[in-house]
Amino acid sequence: MAQTKTTPDTTPSTPETGQRPSAGAVILARALRGNLRQYGMLLALALIVLLFQFWTDGILLQPLNITNLIQQNGYILILAIGMMIVIIAGHIDLSVGSLAAFVGAAAAVMMVEHKMAWPVALVAALLIGALAGAWQGFWIAYLGIPSFIVTLAGMLLFRGGTQILLQGQSVAPFPKGFQNISSGFLPAVGPHTNYHNLTLLLGLVVLAVAILQEVRGRRRAASYGLEPLPVGLFLVKLGAITAAVVAFTLLLASYHGVPIVLLILGVLLVGFGYVMRNSILGRHTYAIGGNEAAARLSGVNSKRVVFLAFVNMGVLAALAGMVFAARLNAGTPQAGINFELEAIAAAFIGGASASGGVGTVLGALTGGLVLGVLNNGMSLVGVGTDYQQVIKGLVLLAAVGFDVYNKRKAGA
Repeated sequence: MAQTKTTPDTTPSTPETGQRPSAGAVILARALRGNLRQYGMLLALALIVLLFQFWTDGILLQPLNITNLIQQNGYILILAIGMMIVIIAGHIDLSVGSLAAFVGAAAAVMMVEHKMAWPVALVAALLIGALAGAWQGFWIAYLGIPSFIVTLAGMLLFRGGTQILLQGQSVAPFPKGFQNISSGFLPAVGPHTNYHNLTLLLGLVVLAVAILQEVRGRRRAASYGLEPLPVGLFLVKLGAITAAVVAFTLLLASYHGVPIVLLILGVLLVGFGYVMRNSILGRHTYAIGGNEAAARLSGVNSKRVVFLAFVNMGVLAALAGMVFAARLNAGTPQAGINFELEAIAAAFIGGASASGGVGTVLGALTGGLVLGVLNNGMSLVGVGTDYQQVIKGLVLLAAVGFDVYNKRKAGA
């Protein structure tokens, strides 16, 4: 009589009990390993927030302080998104701070000295940023000059251009509509309540979209034959998302509502997140950063992708420059100093790899928020700016060291 051959179960057992872990625990462990940097930074951000919330006696999460935190760091978060994409493509951009200052100065000259309508000046400034990005992208993508050299030259060029435009003086003030880009809020509508009605409605929309995306992602994973999270863990994840969105919405709605700059960041997050996850251009960007030679052999037009990455960086640098100028209500020669360092640090803290091919738009925002909360929290408790720089440097070093450790562990 024929015997049935069985395949031995190779699922590892726990050393303490000798029992094999449950399927849910195995799936959870795989999910955490696959998204270690992203989950790790989100957890680090949560811990930093809790630490400073306790350390500042509850001031950190006051609605006024949350609004200030968003408005103070909006321009860095915008730069971090563009920098993340450039780093994913395997390059770097040292000119973004100087370009932001140059575009802010150009917008100031157009609106104040030439009396140009602010919407027209806004569009013209974005076009200037696109042209500056195209100029640098051409030298990098089509002539093969290293991005470090090209953007270092751009940093000097745009910084000098800012001084020439402003002649060493600040140009102000701006029209109210332009100032609202950085300091404005959604208008108040509906009946008078203790909360901002439009913000509550927007929070419900965001929550519904987030839950729908999670459900669709779970179904898509199952259709591809991948292991989704167990139902219990999935419900816990949905609960955490719901709690975070509701708490954040109520905080904003109890003050003046959603800042305009937060709307800009939301549009950028959704738009660029979709492009990098689902579009051909996004997949090609990851492929080039991971292995440019292999990407070329696969038919990827690497020159075009790199060129577009720098054009995009130029547009976002221009937008960041105008957000910063609108917050100051002036175009100033000192604008943009060290912006590039903050943006690069945010990208690496948020999960970018120094070798390219790794990173997410959400990770860039997370890294920027980590730096922003550190700056804000340390200022609230009276830590000097000298010690703040030391702490931020150590955080950046730890984030990059964590990336190197993970790569060596994966290689082993």
